[in-house]
Amino acid sequence: MIQKNSIIALTTGILLAASATAHADPKGSGASRAPGGTDGADITAEVSHVQITGRGGKAKNTVKLNPKDPDWEAPACWYEPKTTPKELKEKIESAKPDKKKPDKKKESGSILGGLEESNQKAVDGLRNQVVNIYENYYQTDKYDDYNIDKQGKGMFWEGVRNPNKADDPKADACSEHAIWVPKGKPPKSMPLAVSPKILAQYAYEELPIPGTELSVNPENKQTVNLDTWVWLNKGRFKPVDVTASLDLLDGTHLSATTTAKPTSLTLEPGTDDAKTYPGSGKCVVKNGQLGEEYSVGKKNQTPPCGVRYLRASGQNGSYPLKATLTWKIAWKGSDGTGGDLPAGAFSTTKNMTVKEIQSIVHD
Repeated sequence: MIQKNSIIALTTGILLAASATAHADPKGSGASRAPGGTDGADITAEVSHVQITGRGGKAKNTVKLNPKDPDWEAPACWYEPKTTPKELKEKIESAKPDKKKPDKKKESGSILGGLEESNQKAVDGLRNQVVNIYENYYQTDKYDDYNIDKQGKGMFWEGVRNPNKADDPKADACSEHAIWVPKGKPPKSMPLAVSPKILAQYAYEELPIPGTELSVNPENKQTVNLDTWVWLNKGRFKPVDVTASLDLLDGTHLSATTTAKPTSLTLEPGTDDAKTYPGSGKCVVKNGQLGEEYSVGKKNQTPPCGVRYLRASGQNGSYPLKATLTWKIAWKGSDGTGGDLPAGAFSTTKNMTVKEIQSIVHD
């Protein structure tokens, strides 16, 4: 059985040794690489094949939601079909040191040149050890010559990192690489094998959530004991969704669509000398709208969503009106599965300058 920890330790040694030379491969810092790999020729998986659609080309002024469940987070990694037997064999063999590469010319008697040559030999030696372990495993220990005779009858599944969690240590949970899976038989015993639910969780982080921009009236100055109406632009704050999908080489299509729907806006005036509408400060969606846009004909009405300040904010001062928009999250998979994911929220703050009403008293 291949020893995962040994491989990771040896690979780490290679990367550390390679980084000490002037010829270290800049790919070594790859932001979406799986754990492991070798300098210059990767043995492990790299970037996921999952595609995201429906996010509007990463629209500007979007934010990521903070799950209301502090213990929930999208998976840092998962397994997905990556290579055929032939591709895996080529990938491992290509990781061997290039013995045909001529030595670089060095100054005669150069101490630096001697150190570089010695260091490179150490790197090549470690690289060979890693490659030999992989070759023994995929040629003799478990598989018969990388399952070449099963070409077209399955795929090797490998661990990949969530692109949004490239540097998360939790991604090391997917450190078992290149596991053979027969065609049409997703690995049920692999808890992080890609599935519609995992795709939905990944898509959660890709939702194009608009930043919470409050509309208020009065807009620039508030007055003590007069109501301020608060609302959100109906055309901007509406349900949004994205789809994460993966097409397997055996013709299987996996996908999940994750949808976010705004449900409530909670106001915190920034001072105890204020009252909110409603009293709880939580404005809910009504007729597809969060809050209600102010108009002249409503000047004698109480706002369904708003705030009334009872004390001036002081000279050159202001109150930080905090608004937290909550979104309900649900998903539906291509296999008929689906359900809810933790609600998400995003907050913003608007400074409110509150003045006293100035009046002239005549004797």
